[in-house]
Amino acid sequence: MPEMPTKLAEIVEEFADAPRDVVLEMLLEYADVIPPLPAGMDRDDLEQVPECQTAFFLRARVEPDRTVSTVFDCPPEAPTTRAFAGILAEGLAGASAEQVLAVPDDLYQRMGLAQAISPLRVRGGTAILTRLKRQVREQAG
Repeated sequence: MPEMPTKLAEIVEEFADAPRDVVLEMLLEYADVIPPLPAGMDRDDLEQVPECQTAFFLRARVEPDRTVSTVFDCPPEAPTTRAFAGILAEGLAGASAEQVLAVPDDLYQRMGLAQAISPLRVRGGTAILTRLKRQVREQAG
């Protein structure tokens, strides 16, 4: 059974072990991780995640070598949601389709974020992961 990517597992552990009062601060550090959309790509090329309170778009592509590349688009005025995407962008970099599909659906609860941010934001983050995994599943066959 494949496991989630090591890098993502390390991030999850780092958050789970952190004192509650610094979790939000740690989370927001990931808001700047998302690169801008690649040249020639716009939101029409991505899938919207309507569960997010803000306009959030994503796309996962399974490359010929079975690694997954991700693209996220989220406005700077939604730092928590951008941070979820930043964690996934960094944690899933270079991951295989199987590893992405092995990421637990309750990832954000495991990180201890349920105590630090609103349930609505956790639900949005979970929806991002769910859609990402669905896109990978559809392409991975």
